[in-house]
Amino acid sequence: MTRWVLGHRLLVGLVWLLLAAAGVATVGGTIDRLSQGSELPGRPGQQANDLIVERFGGTGGRNAPLLVELTVPAGRRADAPDVQGQFDAVVRRATPPGGRHASFAGTGDRALISADGRTTVALIYPPGHDGPNAYGPALSRVRAAVAGAEVAGAPVRVTGKPLLTGRDSGGARSPVAETLLGAAGAIVVLGLTFASGLALVPLLIAGVAIPTTFLLVGGLTRVTDVSFIVQFLVALIGLGIAIDYALLVVTRWREERAGGDERDPAERVEAIVRAATTAGRAVLLSGATVALSLAALVVLPVPFLRSVGYAGLLMPLVSVAVALTLLPVLLHAWGARLDVPRRSPRPDSRLWTRIARATTRRPLVAALVSGALLLALAAPALTMRVGQPQVAALGRGGEPATVLAALTDAGFGAGLAQPIEVATTGDPAALVRTLAAEPGVAGVLAPDAWTSGGLRIVDVWTTADPADDAGRDAVAGVLAAARATPGAHAGGGPAQDRDFADAVYGSLPAVLAVIALLTFLVLARSLRSIWLPVKALVLNTVSVAAAYGAIVLIWQEGYGSELLFDTPATGAITVWVPMAVFAFLFGLSMDYEVFILARIREAHLDLAGRGIRDTTEESVVVGIGRTGRLVTSAALILFLAFVALSTVPVTDVRILATALAVGILVDATIVRGVLAPALVTLLRGANWWFPPVVARLLRVRPPVAARTEEVRVDTLA
Repeated sequence: MTRWVLGHRLLVGLVWLLLAAAGVATVGGTIDRLSQGSELPGRPGQQANDLIVERFGGTGGRNAPLLVELTVPAGRRADAPDVQGQFDAVVRRATPPGGRHASFAGTGDRALISADGRTTVALIYPPGHDGPNAYGPALSRVRAAVAGAEVAGAPVRVTGKPLLTGRDSGGARSPVAETLLGAAGAIVVLGLTFASGLALVPLLIAGVAIPTTFLLVGGLTRVTDVSFIVQFLVALIGLGIAIDYALLVVTRWREERAGGDERDPAERVEAIVRAATTAGRAVLLSGATVALSLAALVVLPVPFLRSVGYAGLLMPLVSVAVALTLLPVLLHAWGARLDVPRRSPRPDSRLWTRIARATTRRPLVAALVSGALLLALAAPALTMRVGQPQVAALGRGGEPATVLAALTDAGFGAGLAQPIEVATTGDPAALVRTLAAEPGVAGVLAPDAWTSGGLRIVDVWTTADPADDAGRDAVAGVLAAARATPGAHAGGGPAQDRDFADAVYGSLPAVLAVIALLTFLVLARSLRSIWLPVKALVLNTVSVAAAYGAIVLIWQEGYGSELLFDTPATGAITVWVPMAVFAFLFGLSMDYEVFILARIREAHLDLAGRGIRDTTEESVVVGIGRTGRLVTSAALILFLAFVALSTVPVTDVRILATALAVGILVDATIVRGVLAPALVTLLRGANWWFPPVVARLLRVRPPVAARTEEVRVDTLA
């Protein structure tokens, strides 16, 4: 294939140029068509929310209310008629046309007055749509109406989940700034790696792969909904993947041409071909494993995650295609000219060679120490709570966060910011009594005005945040009681969040088993081994577990979220994040495993072919020595891309970026640098065990003849 590509350089170059140009020209329209929603068709929470939105002019449902707050000075009461009259006037003025609201003046419900009588709160549901910018311009109206308003000498203030997220400005947000930040970090690493103009080549590959992926995503948006989060994943994770693949091939090409004669055209071609048939093969295998792991998202019954999976599949496939076709053309045309000043670096890293020798001398000690460290990192994952982050964690200072804290301190309940909305055709008073009796319920509200076509809305909120264990139990009790009542439909954000978790994790074991089996078959066929793929799957699982442990500590428990992101503990990990972390990190960490194992196998076959009996330890030293620097550079580039992703002002995306950054760093150092070579050394001859029956089933040849101390490999070669 590489020879064909080099024989049609102009055609290949023009095709990729046209695809990249089309991607750049259409990226704005693609981003505009991205979906802001996260629907769950057929689920009871989604059905209830759809009913509420349809009957009540697009208000409520999954969208959380805005909360208007007033705390009067000491000696005054917020439920006094004059105070409530003025406060209710502000609330009515702030409610957009078509919206609905509830205040003490309109309902007489004591749930809207604090126990000490000094604080009152009103709920406003503007007309909106599903997504992070649900209320759009309506928020400006609410804020303008409240701004400067005073009642009884105290300011009227507004808060709510839509304001706390910081995504209330409306409109699509481009990932350009984050991409430039990630590219800046990558160019520094590439510059240190190559110390020549070759540092530009991987960036150029990414500059073609990313717009082409956006072009394909644009096609997807015309046939299905694609989440707005995809733009950040394609731009930043796509940046890291494309650069990593190009880095692998360029590094091997540089090694292959080190002793060649650049004046000989045939030698120039052969150096590229040798790089493609070794490093290029590893890139192809890596792309396949990444795509397989992301297939876990595609098969889930959640449209939002399916769209992330589709985009995730496109990223490695496009990056592999560019690295295996356009990159040889660029190396043939400009590689030698860019590699200035030309130097002949050692093919192996002194540091990583020393680490590998130390590991192979004491493999059991290295395995036990690194394994214990990884298990310690992964241990907090056992306490992971899956759900929406605490509402308080969404705020980053400012008045909305201050007002929410004041409402919680006044005793209204932390669940007020995201109540459960129950639509009923039955007796609302009986339903109110039933729901108010549930443990953990802080308030129940059923305004007469919230009636449409025989349907009445009852709002219920919990004392604890729905992200807490106590809040989750309370939500479960409310949902069970509401759904057991004839004619009642329980919706709201907490209800749909529980449905989301059930949809994502209900069939998870079967999905993961299929992904593991397919990955094993691909690796077994490529590495001609049984135990190397098994080891790779186990180590990848450990890397993912360590990433889970990190986000539990940093985000759920708050050990670092304040320092790193100026955000308090979330109390829970967003429902979709663990699944996305598994899909991306499982595939990306497999990249490094494939790079290393492919080089170890290559060294093993080379040494065995020269008649060396015990090849395992020396193969590990050669493989780690020659890939250690490469894997470190590639991991650092991906790490910086994830750091750039963590600057996106969306808490969910930041949690995802934190998990990926920690996971890739742990994987490239502790796992691939110490634990993997230690296990390969301990397995010794078993690494290369590949029974003929398996070879026949997978339709591959057994390995080239090799003799070791542990096993004689009979071959067909």
